[in-house]
Amino acid sequence: MKVSDLFVKCLENEGVRYIFGVPGEETEDLLFSLEPSSIDFVPTRHEQGAAFIANVWGRLTGNAGVCLATLGPGATNLVTGIADANLDKAPLVAITGQGGTTRLHHESHQYIDVVNMFRPITKWNTAINSPDVVTEVVRKAFKVAEFEKPGATHIELSEDIAKQQAESKIDPISPKRVRRPAPDYKAIDAAIAMIKRARRPLIIAGNGAIRKLASKHLTQFAERFHIPVVSTFMGKGAISDRHELSLLAIGLGFKDFVFEAVLEADLIITIGYDIAEYPPEKWNPNGDKALIHIDFVPAEVYTHYVPQVEIIGDISGAIWEMICKLEHEPVDFDTQWFQPIRNRILDDIQSYALKDGEPFTIPGTLNVLRELMDEHGVIISDVGSHKMWIARNFPTYCPNGCIISNGMASMGISLPGAIAAALIDPERQVVAAMGDGGFLMNSQELETAKRLNVGFICLIFNDNDYGLISWKQRMSRGRSVSTRITNPDFKAYAKSFGIPGFRPQSAAELRAILQDMLAARQLCLIEVPVDPAVNTALVEKCDQYWRSKS
Repeated sequence: MKVSDLFVKCLENEGVRYIFGVPGEETEDLLFSLEPSSIDFVPTRHEQGAAFIANVWGRLTGNAGVCLATLGPGATNLVTGIADANLDKAPLVAITGQGGTTRLHHESHQYIDVVNMFRPITKWNTAINSPDVVTEVVRKAFKVAEFEKPGATHIELSEDIAKQQAESKIDPISPKRVRRPAPDYKAIDAAIAMIKRARRPLIIAGNGAIRKLASKHLTQFAERFHIPVVSTFMGKGAISDRHELSLLAIGLGFKDFVFEAVLEADLIITIGYDIAEYPPEKWNPNGDKALIHIDFVPAEVYTHYVPQVEIIGDISGAIWEMICKLEHEPVDFDTQWFQPIRNRILDDIQSYALKDGEPFTIPGTLNVLRELMDEHGVIISDVGSHKMWIARNFPTYCPNGCIISNGMASMGISLPGAIAAALIDPERQVVAAMGDGGFLMNSQELETAKRLNVGFICLIFNDNDYGLISWKQRMSRGRSVSTRITNPDFKAYAKSFGIPGFRPQSAAELRAILQDMLAARQLCLIEVPVDPAVNTALVEKCDQYWRSKS
């Protein structure tokens, strides 16, 4: 059996359904081995798009998404998507071709040391240097990528190794379920003691609270003891925002209304919290909060994040143990302290309702979308000013109902990510929300989506600006520079790909278009020209609120 055939057999053994990538000379044997297999190779229009599709596939399913590129420029084009998966804790396996091993010891056409290049942005990566190690390398790549905390791994396969013969007796190594360790009982007891002393405990649910059924037990824990929950951007949906205990999301670069809950809480319980997503000095500036850390791995050493108790192990198991033990312990929590904060947050979201005759805004458009979209639909956010509004103003009702890249926070992820979401569940409503800047970074993947016949909405908020940078510059300098851009005719651009394009002129027209396209689950593009004045107005409103309390 050829090495490339064995490699593909191992991928089938891992349950791989799709590989996304750009073909190259050095991956020829692998591509021809894939042709008769059960795996579909999907040519994308850029390697970054391929990596982003694999990234979001991994995040939504928990199973590693797979992307493929050739050597040199193919591999370098994967870098951003791989790094994004690693910092966002999305399982991903990248495969790259390489030139023949006989030319890697000297300067050579398109040759760079890909393994060393990928080392800082992967959990593990290697080159296959012998037919005898194929089965172990593939199994390890998937095991490491998918085990908590998940991330990216990489395999390099040189073209001459791919052509070699492997022993016929070598079979793929069967994946086995690996049980995560149970939390230490002494840590549980110490946490219980801290919780019993608290009056106003608060949960901060992070990215890890979405995975491995943690959301179910988190909701049970919050309900049983009436503890409010704030999510990070990537933790949205860990508890339904319909729940009276949800205070929605925290993560803006200034003090929003939700920040009041963090200040008033006398105990913070972080569950699956990722420092890469939202640094603790933002919400614990003095480093003096009483903290309980619950996660798959120990807390990072950080001046502003020094938990008194760390519960390490399976998150669901830890929460369940705490529920069982607290059932028999007296607790005396204030169960109403956070309700005015929740009401203030919800009232503010509703205050952005769109009115005909007024300019479109991002939060106003999101209100319409949330009203029309299924509770179990998914919005995939790109990075820009709209990301802040989606995190803040788009209530999320289920785990993975809102996908935000906030570890690496890469522009250009939402359109490719929507391809993954629509492939995983064609019946699910999928919306890729992006700014005009992020859209044009990977807009070529519209052709991939059209070719795959997947249905989702590309919702473009157009302010002819790199809006988030402009917003932050105005906060710090009072003005913005070097952010203005121009754009093509987006409707005509959509038409050139053979998909419907829309540019609504009124709130009523926007509502009608969204309603029709959500029901049809049809690939389309909707451009909404937005007034960015609400960005600065939000900062001023929050500043005024905090001044009134001082």
